[in-house]
Amino acid sequence: MSGDSGSKSYKVVTYGCQMNVHDSERLSGLLEDAGYVKADRDGDPDLVVFNTCAVRENADNKLYGNLGQLAPVKSRHQGMQIAVGGCLAQKDRDTIVRRAPWVDVVFGTHNIGHLPALLERAAVERRAQVEILESLETFPSTLPTRRESAYAAWVAISVGCNNTCTFCIVPALRGKEEDRRPGDVLAEIEALVDEGVIEVTLLGQNVNAYGSDLGDREAFSKLLRAAGRIEGLERIRFTSPHPRDFTDDVIAAMAETPSVMHQLHMPLQSGSDRVLKAMRRSYRQERFLGIIRKVREAMPDAAISTDIIVGFPGETEEDFEETMKTVREARFTNAFTFQYSKRPGTPAAEMEGQVPKAVVQARYDRLIALQEEISWEENKKQVGRTLEILVAEGEGKKDDRTDRLSGRAPDNRLVHFTRPAETVRPGDVVTVEITYAAPHHLLAEGPSLAVRRTPAGDAWERRRARPAAKPAGVMLGLPSIGAPAALPLAAPAGGACCGD
Repeated sequence: MSGDSGSKSYKVVTYGCQMNVHDSERLSGLLEDAGYVKADRDGDPDLVVFNTCAVRENADNKLYGNLGQLAPVKSRHQGMQIAVGGCLAQKDRDTIVRRAPWVDVVFGTHNIGHLPALLERAAVERRAQVEILESLETFPSTLPTRRESAYAAWVAISVGCNNTCTFCIVPALRGKEEDRRPGDVLAEIEALVDEGVIEVTLLGQNVNAYGSDLGDREAFSKLLRAAGRIEGLERIRFTSPHPRDFTDDVIAAMAETPSVMHQLHMPLQSGSDRVLKAMRRSYRQERFLGIIRKVREAMPDAAISTDIIVGFPGETEEDFEETMKTVREARFTNAFTFQYSKRPGTPAAEMEGQVPKAVVQARYDRLIALQEEISWEENKKQVGRTLEILVAEGEGKKDDRTDRLSGRAPDNRLVHFTRPAETVRPGDVVTVEITYAAPHHLLAEGPSLAVRRTPAGDAWERRRARPAAKPAGVMLGLPSIGAPAALPLAAPAGGACCGD
């Protein structure tokens, strides 16, 4: 299914964290720069690129299942190519080609810029090209980009991680932390704002450790304040910070910079000091809760979310109760909860005391029930508040049926609201009064109080006027080749470090 000009079509299938999503934007930009066109929704693409994640235990099975589905498609589609990149490619290397010999290119996390050349070489030499570099060659943000949103953008400020958490394989696959120069970050943000973007999310495997590579411990708070001075930038977010590096100057920058949103995603992982030590997390329960208290003292309206792992090796019932106690005290707006997943190559995979699956499931269910109760109670506090909603595209699955629109409040809560009489575009801002709260969303059933057309809405309108296929989003299951079903939405920000 090539374009009218004979260009080859491509599809990028993304798994995992926001860093992978942003890398996929770079991959799309590279491919389009090389003459490819984004595939329409019908037919088989000439190129399928899998940008993989290696954090979860079933990552391997998911990839090889998807590759197996594509084998017969490729056999009947002359010239079709398949490429596999990302963290799983960095980890498995030659294993991918051995198990799926119909794959044309395998590339790692450090050389995404080489993909077009590797594809061309694979076509000429008629054999698989495997290229895995051990260190970053070019910072990804210097590469071409096809942004999936006209109004909100990811901006990577660092790559890699210097932590040694025993459950995490990311540092081994992404390498040591490397920071971008502040001027380069700010220049990218300014260019995005000139294009119409009004919201940016600063990304890093350990975003608030930014500056460790530059020799400035306050570099992150300075960056937040500097970004806050960029005219036209309305919302600044960041993910994911590490409690070890969450200092008072960052809290002050959040509280004192109007465009930095009062939203914080900070992974807890466990509330048990004993388990945190086994995880090699460099903080304890009281340190974590102390940060929460300081954030709420400075910003009483702050919405705080987290990541939690249930069933880490050696976790006892007493340990789990410490996590439940921490959740009750922290009162997270929401939590991304995971059952511990053994990853070969990590110290935790070899630890004694692996918790039985049935025990992990029972604890997980109890934690989910508690967090659902807290999330609902916290959301009910929003009823009666007047909020400015940044209108989103594709956030509300039932919007067409209910004649509503959806978007994000400043604290990133999802809000569904009655469609205003005037035309509203994704990227515009609508002021509403919240009338109802559910555990995972808010509802504004009355008429909108105000509608503000923005440069972001203009940018969305310009993009829509150009012939383009619908963005692919973040695939959470098996990819469809041919006529795919409706695409799932990207998950809310839950940690660019895959649960760091």
